[in-house]
Amino acid sequence: MIYFDNAATTRPDEECLSAAAKYLTDKFYNPSALYAEGYNLHVELAQSRVNILSHIADPDDYSMIITSCGTEADNQAIFCGGRRGNIVTTMGEHAAIFASAQEAGRRGVEARFASLNEDGSVNVENLLSLVDEKTSLVSVIHVNNETGAINDINAIAAKVKAKNAHTLFHSDGVQAFGKIPFRLGANVDMYSLSAHKIGALKGTGALIKKKKLQINPYIWGGGQEGGLRSGTENVFGIKMLEFASEKAYKDIRRRAENISAIRERLWSLLDKNLFSRISPENGSPYILCVAAAGVRGETILHMCEDEGLIIGTGSACSSNAAKKHSRVMQACGVGTDLIDGVLRLSFCASTTVGEAERAAAILNETVQKDKDLTK
Repeated sequence: MIYFDNAATTRPDEECLSAAAKYLTDKFYNPSALYAEGYNLHVELAQSRVNILSHIADPDDYSMIITSCGTEADNQAIFCGGRRGNIVTTMGEHAAIFASAQEAGRRGVEARFASLNEDGSVNVENLLSLVDEKTSLVSVIHVNNETGAINDINAIAAKVKAKNAHTLFHSDGVQAFGKIPFRLGANVDMYSLSAHKIGALKGTGALIKKKKLQINPYIWGGGQEGGLRSGTENVFGIKMLEFASEKAYKDIRRRAENISAIRERLWSLLDKNLFSRISPENGSPYILCVAAAGVRGETILHMCEDEGLIIGTGSACSSNAAKKHSRVMQACGVGTDLIDGVLRLSFCASTTVGEAERAAAILNETVQKDKDLTK
């Protein structure tokens, strides 16, 4: 089986699982407990946070709130950061931000949505036109989860702050963390990530925030996470995130270059009479979004699965949405002749050239077969 839906979730890394196993069996204690074993875990987790943070930010300037997932981290950023005036975000956001912004609008904080460029990146000029003296929060996705387009969040954040220095800036970094080399700039106040996108486990995410930033708690209770997200710490999940992020950031630039070459090899082998490319060449190496005219993406997905290839049709988190077509694809201006046939292929660090070549052959054969059957 060839698994090319890594933007939805990745296979847990076996080395990281082995290293973290003792936190399920031996070091199972409550880090908030007063006895020695619990306190020792508390100290160890404090260092784990520093280790994770150091990959993209200075731990002296930023702290980290551990959450249950990237969606929770995004929700906390929206509802605890955008509490007045208006929130500005984009039409290209993951549903965790887009739906939260819509809900904030129903709660009395106006939600404004910036348009997209054809590749799924935000139209920065349009975004800035929506920012005014009442804007409390701007949220811009770092890597579009459907097209792979990369937004220069540090540059955008600087422009937002130049227009309103009091506006908070957040970015959903779920598809960027551990995959593309970057560091948070001084104008980024909050940043979300998810563990299971980089070989760690579902059930763990994080909201990185500036230490000086004061936000309200999102979940109340025992006062964990500095009082900002109560609940007994998921030690096993945090250690998996630490180990997986360490592995992901080891030689991250070389890994990205290697996957980019594999992505381009796959694209080069796809029949251009059947497929159009939506993803930009300078986007995330880990995502290739294409579309085939005259077919349904869901049908092709299942036909490919029968041939041993697992792919996606867009965001897995919106697969149950009522709308027939992807909001993001519509915002990118994908035409009615292609929008039914959108497919997303997403890779991981262990993806091989051979897998890409076989996937291209399956896709070519499958789409051509489907078109022949529907003539």
